[in-house]
Amino acid sequence: MWRRFGVLDLIRIGLLILGVVFVPTGLLPWEEAFASLDEIWPLLIFLVAIIVLAELTKEAQVFDAIAARMAVLGRGNYAALFFLCTAFASFITIFLNLDTTAVLLTPVMLALAPKARIAALPLAMTTIWLANTASLLLPVSNLTNLLGMEKIGLDAQEFAARMWAPQLASIAVTMAFLWVFYWRRGERRDLRYTPPVLEPVADRVLFGAASAGCLLFIAMLLLKAHVAIAATAAAAIVVAAFLVRARERLTWSLVPWQLVIFVTGLFLVVPTLSRHGLSDLMTWMVGTEGDPYRTAAVGAGLSNAINNLPAYKAVEIVIPATDQNQLLALLAGTNVGPVITPWASLATLLWFESCRRHEVKVPMRRFLLTGTGLAVVGLLATVWALVRFG
Repeated sequence: MWRRFGVLDLIRIGLLILGVVFVPTGLLPWEEAFASLDEIWPLLIFLVAIIVLAELTKEAQVFDAIAARMAVLGRGNYAALFFLCTAFASFITIFLNLDTTAVLLTPVMLALAPKARIAALPLAMTTIWLANTASLLLPVSNLTNLLGMEKIGLDAQEFAARMWAPQLASIAVTMAFLWVFYWRRGERRDLRYTPPVLEPVADRVLFGAASAGCLLFIAMLLLKAHVAIAATAAAAIVVAAFLVRARERLTWSLVPWQLVIFVTGLFLVVPTLSRHGLSDLMTWMVGTEGDPYRTAAVGAGLSNAINNLPAYKAVEIVIPATDQNQLLALLAGTNVGPVITPWASLATLLWFESCRRHEVKVPMRRFLLTGTGLAVVGLLATVWALVRFG
């Protein structure tokens, strides 16, 4: 049975088992375990609903249609296509979560590359970098944002009001790095690309339902609905359409059980480790002065070492709830910083797998060096904007 699981799946399952074992052994008191799990169940509902919504939206060819029309709108001009692609990737990340950009938008963009004779690597790097660096504006943009919302004490609109400037700064720096290292002519080789021929969608009803579901989700967020309720309502519309038109596509594989297991295990293991020395180490690393630059740097460094979700949770525990700036700086570190190592964020791991399936070679040395530059410059600009306009 275990042969059916990949290495990442086994790590997630092992993390959950370890967390469960901590409770009856007394390493994590029952009260703390229940409190920790009670904190995340709305988050897990959102996570399942938004992934189902995004998966079915891709199946309905909404992303394909938008990507193809962007390429047509660019009329063979790489600069125009660059701005369209970065805007599209940023929009999907902000409103539909970074995993949607990394997991679902990446294959769409890579499938577009041969049709328009576009170099695949610039498109791939656009999706993964902006999946991370464009995930600051809304709570739904990144799981780390959702993890911190209760302690930060802001609703979605207040959060956006604090993070709009950092978000613009991180996207601007990302665009500059993308153009210089992957999109300019010296890197892509071709002067122009060939706009693809537009193909009709297979099922207009599914296309319309999926589009309506995404618009409903965004509208409910703007109306201050809880993210779990908004995502569930939007997903319900699309699932209902597929039940009528394409029931065979509704399979259990749509449910992101790997993420559910990983997050649940994380919320048991990190509190346990924090009780037994991890908090002391984190306090020493971030210091007691509340320096946002130092906090962001620690968040980014830990993210690239162990993954951004456990990094955020481990550091958040030692930051006072009253220090909103420091908590937001930590989010900047764990969102913008994880662009160096392949395991820095779950989105990056899934992106690498997508590139492998599409036979897109990612030069590792180039990925590490350009990612390091982006992490350093992007994080400095992001935290500066947070401090300056916060």
